Amino acid sequence: MIQGIHHITAISGNISKNIRFYTEILGLRVIKKTVNYDSPDTWHLYFGSSAQRPGTTITFFPFPGFSRGKSGNGSVKVTAFSVGSGSMGFWMKRLREYQVSYRGPSRRFDEEYIAFEDFDGLELELVANDKDLRSGHATPGISEENAIKGFHHAELSYSSVEKTAALFTGVLFHERLQEESERLRLFSHDTLPGNFIDIVGRPSLPAQQQGAGTVHHLALNTPDEDRQQSLAEKLSKTGIFTSEVKDRQYFKSVYFREPGGTLLEIATEGPGFLVDETTETLGRHLKLPPWMESRREEIENLLPAID
Repeated sequence: MIQGIHHITAISGNISKNIRFYTEILGLRVIKKTVNYDSPDTWHLYFGSSAQRPGTTITFFPFPGFSRGKSGNGSVKVTAFSVGSGSMGFWMKRLREYQVSYRGPSRRFDEEYIAFEDFDGLELELVANDKDLRSGHATPGISEENAIKGFHHAELSYSSVEKTAALFTGVLFHERLQEESERLRLFSHDTLPGNFIDIVGRPSLPAQQQGAGTVHHLALNTPDEDRQQSLAEKLSKTGIFTSEVKDRQYFKSVYFREPGGTLLEIATEGPGFLVDETTETLGRHLKLPPWMESRREEIENLLPAID
């Protein structure tokens, strides 16, 4: 069973600019400062709303000096966040104040949205709606009413959408919700923001060139390890290779590449971000999994400094 988006992981360049954009401008909270467990000389930064639950967290692997990539087919092209129905004016004003260019407001599926990019060129949207019951993270200058609540949808782009759509509907427990032009909106679990996957056909768009400002992978949420294993077995029966289960400390993960080329992850809900920090101290210190603690000094010396 899939219950919406778990998290989205992207690649960034300058660490300080990345932190500034998502905390100071977008008002998200640093939920976790850890490392890429597969390459512990690289930070893994988590930004989220006050909910600290699946569907509210965007994460980054920052590589200072990394060349900028280019979004395209075979990837998550756009990451869309959900905001309250009356907050679009606030966000347009705020982006102007921080000199962040945006396009819109526009309408899609009877919802208003604006499109913009972060400092690395990652394509983002804010989608206004009155269906999202999650609370945002209030911060100086951003009230809880106007704050980002979590993800609205992830937009996947392909030259041909059929195989990817068939996988999501036939194996990954998604259903068709709406279609508009070349865009197909799917949902899992229920029709609320955070559970939407948009698959868009763009026959003439080149493939993604990975680099700073592109999405690395999209993680889908499943309640527990038993259902994660069931999904992995189901994928294997369709001929899709899945990784072994990876212990990410805050969730367990299985990775695979779907037919269109996007790297996907199935992540468990638990144990969650509070296994090694309290709500009050989230994101203040470098957190390492138990199997890396003996290397803390070495890892701290390898990591680029955060200003």
